[in-house]
Amino acid sequence: VQLQASGGGLVRAGGSLRLSCAVSGRSFANYNMGWFRQAPGKEREFVAAISWTTGHIHYADSVKGRFTISRDTASNMLYLQMNSLKHEDTAIYYCAASRVGVSAVVARYDYWGQGTLVTVSS
Repeated sequence: VQLQASGGGLVRAGGSLRLSCAVSGRSFANYNMGWFRQAPGKEREFVAAISWTTGHIHYADSVKGRFTISRDTASNMLYLQMNSLKHEDTAIYYCAASRVGVSAVVARYDYWGQGTLVTVSS
């Protein structure tokens, strides 16, 4: 499975961004997809995850109500719509694929994209 994230950038607090992740490779429909982020000096943390087949979704409490994860199975794309952005959302955002299920655990993800930087100015 190959993952290519894009869409990061600089945005003011309160603004919006949409991240995209192009998914390719053999049998990725059997995987579950997630978004994680890593701020400078901090550990990588879970943001949201979605089942590629059922659409079941799980969010971190810190983004619930502000971020929306979605996937387009026809075009093999994963998305993260981020609204009401806060300075503390500043991080490198990664898309990832897991065979284990819709999970918030970093170690359960087998494949990772290269990351895209989101900077929220206060």
